[in-house]
Amino acid sequence: MAQAHALPDSNVYYIPHGSRWPVIASVALFITMFGFASWLNEVSWGRTAFFIGLAFLAAILFKWFADVIGESIKGYYNKQVDVSFRMGMVWFIFSEVMFFAAFFGALFYARQYAMPWLGGAGDGVMTNSLLWDGFSAAWPSNGPGQVGGTFQTIPAWGLPLLNTLILLTSGVTVTIAHHALRAGHRKQLLVFLGLTVLLGCTFLFFQAEEYIHAYKELNLTLGSGIYGSTFFMLTGFHGAHVTLGTIMLAIIWLRCLKGHFSRDEHFAFEAVAWYWHFVDVVWLGLFLFVYVL
Repeated sequence: MAQAHALPDSNVYYIPHGSRWPVIASVALFITMFGFASWLNEVSWGRTAFFIGLAFLAAILFKWFADVIGESIKGYYNKQVDVSFRMGMVWFIFSEVMFFAAFFGALFYARQYAMPWLGGAGDGVMTNSLLWDGFSAAWPSNGPGQVGGTFQTIPAWGLPLLNTLILLTSGVTVTIAHHALRAGHRKQLLVFLGLTVLLGCTFLFFQAEEYIHAYKELNLTLGSGIYGSTFFMLTGFHGAHVTLGTIMLAIIWLRCLKGHFSRDEHFAFEAVAWYWHFVDVVWLGLFLFVYVL
């Protein structure tokens, strides 16, 4: 039953009235992804459609989350709602784990199965001798067709290592901020949460520098065969998640500044912290399997 004024300790589960945001957000997301796919396929209007959809989606999410924040401040959410929020966040992060697992799976399949087979190992002897004679199955590779031409890889012990240290440090600062919130130390909370936002921005800056270097000087692009496609899909989607996480952390910082959270009721902060730790763990996997190995 919908209840517009449920108190935090009430046994009534608050159900919001019908919202138009999910449908509109779906349309905006469709425009964004359709535009992005068209952009990748070099359609003239693809880039414009992508940015229009992205701006539309950002505006909708701003209004949608503003409604949720307003309901929270008015005291509509009780402990039952808090539990459902936590379950929802857990399942959301699980879906993100599966999302990245698909790309890691593609990377492992290419390296452990497809490349040796094309090189003549196992059942690929005939394939190698008849189609790709002389192809050496060494990683990294742009495949037997040499798609995209010769390229160089990015050394793991340069910017990637620096970005790893930055993200690990940001995981520490957000944890310190969480403890400060629970202890009621507002100044410490704002300082360390602000540092987390700054570290996230620094990570993105260095990743942009890395991409520019890869494209301009190493000839490592999204079109550099299997290595280029897996490299940019994994690191690019991770960068998108860092961008989203940094924006969420900045919003939480503003909410902390306005005093929206208490020692015991601060799920929004915890949800963003969970998401940020997830981003950290994914990057560790990326650093190991994409840059080092």
